[in-house]
Amino acid sequence: MERLLRPRSIAIIGASPTPGALGASVLANLERAGYSGAIHLVNPRRSEIGGRACAPSVADLPRDIDCAVLAIPRAGVIDALRACGEQGVGSAVIFSAGFAEDGEAGRAAQTEIGAIARQYGMIVEGPNCLGLVNYVDNVPLTFVEIPGKHLAHPRGIAIVSQSGAMAAVISVVLASRDIGISHFVSTGNEAAAGVEDFVEHLLKAATTQAILMVVEQFRAPSRFLALAARARAQGIPILLLHPGKSAAARKSAETHTGAMAGDDPLMRMKLTHAGVAIVDTLEELNDLAELVFRCGRPPVGGTAVLAESGAFKALTLDFCEAIGLELPEFPAATLAALREALPPFIQPANPLDLTAHGLVEPDLYRRTLVPLLADPSLGAVVLAIILTNEATSNLKLGPIIEAIRELRPAKPVIFAGLDEGAVVENRHIEALRALGVPFFPSPERAFRALGRFTALGLPPRATRPAAALAATLLPPGVLPEYRSKQVLAELGIAVPAGGFAANLPEAEAVAARIGYPVVLKAQAAALSHKSDAGGVVLNLADPVGLAAGWAKLHAAVGAARPDVQLDGVLVERMGSRGFELIVGARRNPEWGAVLLVGAGGVLAEAFHDVRLLPPDLSHAAIMDELLLLKTAALIKGFRGAPALDIAAAADIVAKVGALVEAHPEISEIDINPVVLYPEGQGALALDALIHVGAV
Repeated sequence: MERLLRPRSIAIIGASPTPGALGASVLANLERAGYSGAIHLVNPRRSEIGGRACAPSVADLPRDIDCAVLAIPRAGVIDALRACGEQGVGSAVIFSAGFAEDGEAGRAAQTEIGAIARQYGMIVEGPNCLGLVNYVDNVPLTFVEIPGKHLAHPRGIAIVSQSGAMAAVISVVLASRDIGISHFVSTGNEAAAGVEDFVEHLLKAATTQAILMVVEQFRAPSRFLALAARARAQGIPILLLHPGKSAAARKSAETHTGAMAGDDPLMRMKLTHAGVAIVDTLEELNDLAELVFRCGRPPVGGTAVLAESGAFKALTLDFCEAIGLELPEFPAATLAALREALPPFIQPANPLDLTAHGLVEPDLYRRTLVPLLADPSLGAVVLAIILTNEATSNLKLGPIIEAIRELRPAKPVIFAGLDEGAVVENRHIEALRALGVPFFPSPERAFRALGRFTALGLPPRATRPAAALAATLLPPGVLPEYRSKQVLAELGIAVPAGGFAANLPEAEAVAARIGYPVVLKAQAAALSHKSDAGGVVLNLADPVGLAAGWAKLHAAVGAARPDVQLDGVLVERMGSRGFELIVGARRNPEWGAVLLVGAGGVLAEAFHDVRLLPPDLSHAAIMDELLLLKTAALIKGFRGAPALDIAAAADIVAKVGALVEAHPEISEIDINPVVLYPEGQGALALDALIHVGAV
């Protein structure tokens, strides 16, 4: 990787004297950057270009060149890359498109690129990429003129993107805000080196402050999750824009869990749990990058907003509540200090409305900042200032900048103008940025970015120790309900009293043992949805009803599913009503296991009110997640109803997590419904299905 990112020698294969040609642009970028290493050119029709000698072929190059840039059409790439391998070239950049994105022949050619790279031990970037720029060492291996300059800061933002266009766009935005960029890497089709390879290398670089990524598909998810955990431990934020939904959506299983725990939500949950900040737009990505770059560590505590409008104060409260940005009430000491600093007609509160008094008394900004910066419960301060016009912005910004320069805040201070489009002299913006204060043209963008930035500083959610469970492999296929419930019962998950019956006398014996009324449920691996086939008969009150129900069940299933041979019938005591949850687990072949909990029964499909959780989440953290459901009010007790046994529900979820961790052969678990009873009365798994092996 060093030979690609910090090459001591470079060969441009397809060098050209024609302005705008790929090879010509790469050479121009290297010369403009003052690259000091050896540059070798390959062009079979030229002996020199711009005073530099040209070799007629790769075989005529010196051995062991660090990096070859293949600025040639697709047709010549395979032969040129193999020749590079024979010459001991350490790495290559392939610009050409027309590979895996262009049909079967292109996919085959891309596979061959990977094979050549492995054969010769080369790192290959691309194909179908824009190349890279190392701003630390001034190495631009790209055909586009990327904005930016040599990294003047000790650390900068590294851009790693599968999309070259998006990487270029981001670099323009960051450079325009004077945000230091350490590396620009466009990975393209990733025939032989993916985003994971570059992230792993950049995490070792002392110049990496954060890694900003645009990724459409992770090709090595488990490896990336491990790298994300390492990045969080090192204090290097990873900021991710993931465009679109998963293109590799798998066929959902028949259970609710498979349909509801789709690949994209699963990926987002896994990455968020690993500490990755996932954003939804380019604007949010760039805004968050600015906070990370200028403010360093995420804030710890709430946010204070210093504003100049009562109406905006109310808007701020609404907006920040919607995005989850905490605006705490000021403690007594801060309120007392603010009362001393403020005129009598301004009441201290958060947000703090200074009215227009700053125009009359510009020192008011400094006096107000002093107690806010001293308050240990506050992690950040946002200055939401009305700028109006050039004269007003000059009048306000001068004292604000001087106050920040004098106070040298240890916590993030963010400036946000209320009236985007008001004329603000660049010298003010540059002065704020030089003091570590991001400048935003609107407060909503500042609040949204600050909310994400604050979340980066939250500690990882608590996990539980690995449970010691029996490691006996479960048989492959779908375990019918009676067999699935046996597995759950062994974990200590409560299921209705009952038993399996192969014939009517056995059913009568079970019913006599557990007591009436009972329910009958047809049991077969091929009958996941029993009710649809008439395979559930409820509320049988006595032996006569049981016999009639037995006959009814077999007749209905025989008519609806003549292809199904029943194992038998599950006889269970009718349970009392309660609040219904769905609890499930699913194993994704790329991202691993995920738990699902949410409103169950018919509500599962009607409202899709679910939370996805990692399988090792602690009991307390699971309870917190349950209270984030839309139906949480019903769990907590609604309109005089008793609070439900949320601890019992969390216990079931935790045990399902332990089960799926201990049994990698399990592909999916669906428990729907889990009936939740009032606090202290527990929860009951009424129906369950376990898939073992491929779904």
